[in-house]
Amino acid sequence: MSSRYKDSGVDIDAAGRALKGIGKLVRGTFRKEVLSQVGNFGGLFTMPEGLKDPVLVSSIDGVGTKLRLAFMTGRHDTVGEDLVNHCVNDILVQGAEPLFFLDYFGCGKLEGGVIEAVVAGLARGCSNNGCALIGGETAEMPGFYTEGEYDLAGCIIGVVERGELITGERIEDGDEIWAFPSSGLHTNGYSLARKIVLEEAGLSPGDEIPGAGGTVADLLLAVHRSYLPEVRAMRKVADVRGLAHITGGGLIDNIPRVLPEGFGVVIDTSSWETPPLFRYFAEKGGVEDLEMHRVFNMGIGMVAMVPAADSEKVPEGDYRWKPFRIGRVSSGADGVELV
Repeated sequence: MSSRYKDSGVDIDAAGRALKGIGKLVRGTFRKEVLSQVGNFGGLFTMPEGLKDPVLVSSIDGVGTKLRLAFMTGRHDTVGEDLVNHCVNDILVQGAEPLFFLDYFGCGKLEGGVIEAVVAGLARGCSNNGCALIGGETAEMPGFYTEGEYDLAGCIIGVVERGELITGERIEDGDEIWAFPSSGLHTNGYSLARKIVLEEAGLSPGDEIPGAGGTVADLLLAVHRSYLPEVRAMRKVADVRGLAHITGGGLIDNIPRVLPEGFGVVIDTSSWETPPLFRYFAEKGGVEDLEMHRVFNMGIGMVAMVPAADSEKVPEGDYRWKPFRIGRVSSGADGVELV
């Protein structure tokens, strides 16, 4: 009796067909600096012209338990874009422009429609951010992942001129804090969100979340927003001394990561209206205010520290769409003080 790889759960031919179908999506993200082709062992990328003293900035991340909503709903076209945008924001806080991206997709059984939808999201995110998707790993491992589930992670490389690095070292007492609105949960807080919505409230993905303006699936799968265009625009008119991507840990844990020693911030929580979805979590789950601000972004996905004088040059907008002021840096504050 002879055995084949297919008998163990891995269909090489089916995998080949699925991967062949995503080649066009990947090539559609290529920039002129890409030197390799789809399927090469390594992605090749040459440094963009005109840089004088470039510094490469890298980050790696995953989508986390937000993937469970994709599994439940069969909607796989947004998580790839979530991943790219999250990684773009992570290097953006150092002032870096994205160059190229690589992904990891691991599953028990490779399904053509699923991988194509995921890669379509990756490609869309890369194209929107001017970032080339130059490679990745697709691992089919029967018995390792639960049927119908997968994991998704990615690595991004960006570049910034050394003299334009944003390190937070120049932040001073009295600098004003500007907030960029989020588009939902982004990619954090999903374990608690699912517990409240699916277990405690007993809702299904297609059900409306009371007072939140949408279904469970639509609101919890809203794409993690990229702040690349907004930060570019702000840097043209103001000296952005610090940036913080509001991910796991919320405002409480992320802002101190970019502050010089001895500085804290005072945040006026009345300067924006907490989105209905977060209010629902707090009320239905009985979540205390401090815990809400440590788990969720509370409607803010990125913050910038700008000198007060420069703040007058920044067009202040509606808190639902454009950046708005929420507080200030203070040498007398202890960490993040919410008032």
